[in-house]
Amino acid sequence: MAFEYSTSLKKLVLPEYGRNIHMMVDYIKAIEDRAERNRLAHSVVAIMGNLNPHLRDINDFKHKLWDHLALIADFDLDIDYPYDPPRPETFLEKPKIVPYGTHTIRYKHYGKSIELIIDAVSELQEGETKDRLINIIANHMKKSYLTWNRESVDDEVIMKDFNVLSKGKIDMTKIRLSETRELLNKGKKKKPFTKKIK
Repeated sequence: MAFEYSTSLKKLVLPEYGRNIHMMVDYIKAIEDRAERNRLAHSVVAIMGNLNPHLRDINDFKHKLWDHLALIADFDLDIDYPYDPPRPETFLEKPKIVPYGTHTIRYKHYGKSIELIIDAVSELQEGETKDRLINIIANHMKKSYLTWNRESVDDEVIMKDFNVLSKGKIDMTKIRLSETRELLNKGKKKKPFTKKIK
């Protein structure tokens, strides 16, 4: 008895549906009666939905299943699709090139987001909200600095960097930095207390 190995069989278009679904689709393509093809296509799509329940979380998941059926059939299944089937040409188009960001980051250990946040906060009206945000940002900068240099950080370094990033628009006297050990211990989980039994 000869064994059939997957490597010697036809390559699956969408392996997540398995070989049986692909064989069912090939069988439907060979049926001459259009009404029967339509009936069986609906049955196969229902099975495909059961095999991949995670697709139910996707908007219009039924449309997705019918598109997958067209792909498995190599766009050669003559049935009444409930949706416009995808065109083969759309899969031959090269994806658009995503441009890389050209902006420079002054202090990489703080990241670009901090620069943008400081720019936005420096434009806010003076008041309690602005003061709180400034302190949150400064302490986040200190924590980020400590992530890259676990030993220590001089608060003057953080204040100097903040002043540079804010282009001198922030009143530095309002900044209150937390203690280094306090920042390092914030993310750590406390060990549950276990009483020793004698």
